[in-house]
Amino acid sequence: MNEITKRFPEGFLWGGATAANQLEGGYKEGGKGLSTADVITAGTHTTRRRITPVLEQEANYPSHEAIDFYHHYKEDIQLFAEMGFKVFRMSLAWSRIFPNGDDAQPNEEGLKFYDNVFAELKKHNIEPLVTISHYEAPFNLAQQYNGWSNRKVVDFYVNYCRVIFNRYKDVVKYWLTFNEINILTMPFGSFMAGVIMPEGNAEFGNTAGDDEGLRYQALHHQFLASAKAVKLGHEINPDFKIGCMIAYMCSYPLTCNPEDILLAQQKDNLSNYLCSDVQVRGAYPGFAKRYFKEQGIELVMEDGDEEILREGCVDFYTFSYYSSTCVSADPNQEQIGGNLSMGLKNPYLEASAWEWQIDPKGLRWSLNNIYNRYQIPLMVVENGLGAVDTVEEDGSINDDYRIDYLRGHIAEMKEAIADGVDLVGYTPWGCIDLVSAGTGEMKKRYGFIYVDKDNEGKGTLSRSRKKSFSWYQGVIESNGEVLE
Repeated sequence: MNEITKRFPEGFLWGGATAANQLEGGYKEGGKGLSTADVITAGTHTTRRRITPVLEQEANYPSHEAIDFYHHYKEDIQLFAEMGFKVFRMSLAWSRIFPNGDDAQPNEEGLKFYDNVFAELKKHNIEPLVTISHYEAPFNLAQQYNGWSNRKVVDFYVNYCRVIFNRYKDVVKYWLTFNEINILTMPFGSFMAGVIMPEGNAEFGNTAGDDEGLRYQALHHQFLASAKAVKLGHEINPDFKIGCMIAYMCSYPLTCNPEDILLAQQKDNLSNYLCSDVQVRGAYPGFAKRYFKEQGIELVMEDGDEEILREGCVDFYTFSYYSSTCVSADPNQEQIGGNLSMGLKNPYLEASAWEWQIDPKGLRWSLNNIYNRYQIPLMVVENGLGAVDTVEEDGSINDDYRIDYLRGHIAEMKEAIADGVDLVGYTPWGCIDLVSAGTGEMKKRYGFIYVDKDNEGKGTLSRSRKKSFSWYQGVIESNGEVLE
């Protein structure tokens, strides 16, 4: 019998991932408008961030400077090229191009900034993978329209897409319509993803007063916007590849109790598959319709909405994967943290300092689970370990814990490819240190590149290579063959 080949395909897209609101800075430069990210203060692992509709003079807003990619992009892209990146996942700041979201004309200076970024990437033969909306929207859309709860925002988004698709049709091939669109199925996604205004100064992630029906209405509008963008993009350039992006929540039943098994399946359906079924298959699944009925959720749908969803299916599926959790019908089991979501502790796994359970095999399971359902190309576009890095006296940063984490996950991706999964790319999250979306911290670092900045916003912003930098360089150079 022939030996099974476990290797990454030729032309595999190795790279790294970032987001404008956690990276760019320059929040008032170049004609940029205020974004939803710009009104969220810093927090910590134990202190929630706050949403302040009026900026407070003494407060620290991490997105205002972030790591100042706005002025350092050439240096940063040079470092990505040195690592050997084939692809760079980045997002556009919507408010840099349409400062208010509903503007009649785009901001030319904002468009030119991305002209320059894409030119720099091209110079180094790095393919851009562009997220159109990544936890950032013009704040005016929240204030004037209550965000995605208002159907008018669909047209604003499609107009934004029309501008960027035409502007960058010859330099960008890969697009993602919304980052982690399924976060809107959860209460904490209301403002961050749905741009739905809370009352007064609210704690970021505080789910009190959540309106589930409004969230799902906002999600429906995002589905329509995504489908319209896919159709429009293919008309502007038939070579465009436009994908969805899901925060994949890998949940195991805690025991073999049938109640736990069923609960895990229901969580997989609602948390993960509801959104991707609409975006990949073009229709709401039966379990979603049952859930809406049982929860008393009545979506306002117009004639033609179902046709729009059918005609706007994505070309490929991308997702984030950091950790796994367990679910149980027993309410007394021990909880553990995750990416703004909680689950039950798995006794077989260790966790990071931020209580994210480390589970490389869960990535293989997830890849198979997703591919068996959809059978379209997949990319892992976020994966990584947030940790506190120590700079030694000689300036070195020996982040072996990060290398161990990534090594294990890359090895399991190789196993999934051997299983028959069509995996085409991998972009670890925060390839350069950036602001944490959940806590607003800098000390929770993911990057191969260290940025000298602390939680209070102090530091030189100088860049330096961690030990993982040269390790990942070797991984890319060997196309995933050398993992030691």
